[in-house]
Amino acid sequence: METLQALYTTTSGRLSRKQWWLGVVGLIFASIVLSLLLGFVTGAFFASIITYVILFYPSWCLGIKRRQDRGNDATDFKIFMGFSALVTLLQTFGLGFTITDIGNDVMVPTPDMWMSILMLLLAVAGIYMLVQLGFLRGTPGSNTYGPDPLAMTATA
Repeated sequence: METLQALYTTTSGRLSRKQWWLGVVGLIFASIVLSLLLGFVTGAFFASIITYVILFYPSWCLGIKRRQDRGNDATDFKIFMGFSALVTLLQTFGLGFTITDIGNDVMVPTPDMWMSILMLLLAVAGIYMLVQLGFLRGTPGSNTYGPDPLAMTATA
């Protein structure tokens, strides 16, 4: 298995499903810890965007290596990550939302129709990427991006 540094900081090579899932669990843990720590220091709004920015590149590295394990150049993953960043930025600045009074002077942001459509498209793309990254087997044997990570663990 790759070192933690290589797992989260390089885009070369391949990752097995197991390595990818372990990397994702690490990112979820880091996200929770960062959100809590930054929430106390900066408030919830800034904590979420700072956490997103900090964890973007490690997520990028995991996804690209996993797509490469399937013999893919990760173009679909790169588009997904760019689309995700765009929607996150729009949400951060409140674009595409209207403040709605839901009664008793409680105001909540409600997504406009176009933002709802963008968020639905992002959800569908997210499910597609989850299936591609987390559930489908990689290319057996070596491919353009390196040796089979499962063959490497079987001989180790």
